[in-house]
Amino acid sequence: MKTLLRPALAFVAIGLALYLLAFAGAEALLQRTGRSHPLFKVQHLREPEVDWLVLGASHAMPLDFADVGEGLQRTSGRRIVNLAAQGAGPLYNRFVLDAFLREHRARQLLYVVDSFAFDSSAWNEDRFADAKLLRRTPFQLPTLRMLARYAYEEGVDPRTVLDFASGFSKINNRERFARDIWEGESQFERAARPSSSAVKRRIEYLYPQPTDPAARDRAMGQFDALLAQASASGMQLRVAKLPLPRAFRTRLPDEAAFDARLLDVLRRRGARWHDWSALVDETDAYFDTDHLNRKGVGLLVERGLGALLEGARTP
Repeated sequence: MKTLLRPALAFVAIGLALYLLAFAGAEALLQRTGRSHPLFKVQHLREPEVDWLVLGASHAMPLDFADVGEGLQRTSGRRIVNLAAQGAGPLYNRFVLDAFLREHRARQLLYVVDSFAFDSSAWNEDRFADAKLLRRTPFQLPTLRMLARYAYEEGVDPRTVLDFASGFSKINNRERFARDIWEGESQFERAARPSSSAVKRRIEYLYPQPTDPAARDRAMGQFDALLAQASASGMQLRVAKLPLPRAFRTRLPDEAAFDARLLDVLRRRGARWHDWSALVDETDAYFDTDHLNRKGVGLLVERGLGALLEGARTP
């Protein structure tokens, strides 16, 4: 029996060592190819304090595409860190805020709000399990502990913790050599042709029917908790809707009811509200059905965002 046990243990030890080497290699590659993942940005942020922290989903991401982020910092004279992520609802943004506040502070928070991100667990609890996000999340023990806490307290699938701890998604990443850039950034310079069918498909994707009232209740609670945490850390709170084309904006379901509930939360937390949803109606200011292109970001800066970032009073 002993003669069989030793080779078996040696085989297991060799397999484990090879797996750990693959994990370490995948992590090293992540550090070479990383860019847009919010926790990667946090890991490589050197300043202990910044002027603006930007959170939200993909509509906020063009504010950091290409050289736009550097340009906003240069013209405003403010240090801006954009940690928005594609499809990120309030719960995932709380997770990002937790990671940021471990070693950093911000004077002001700009949260770019989208109603779709409050209507489904797909953009909140379930978002953590997305392999595309997991495989680009740098491994750190505090992040692992935080993820375990979110699984215990917030309903995140415990298998997500196991995936992150084992590096399974990283090791099996077929796009491991590709730069971590959202595909939208490659379209940033183009202007989309208006298409009612594309708008219809996009709305159906973001707002599948029927809506889940319980999911919105949870997301509103998570958003309220995020604002409370940001305020407790010393941030002034700003919440905004970014521009959407009229053809898209007018098809959003129950947007007035969402706004009314959102404003109740903002009043309780003393957050300033900026509704810029109708600020840029030029059809050539978007690279797809609903995301600003370079021209659109420029118009937004001219018409409101620039003054806000500089600290001036805005409408």
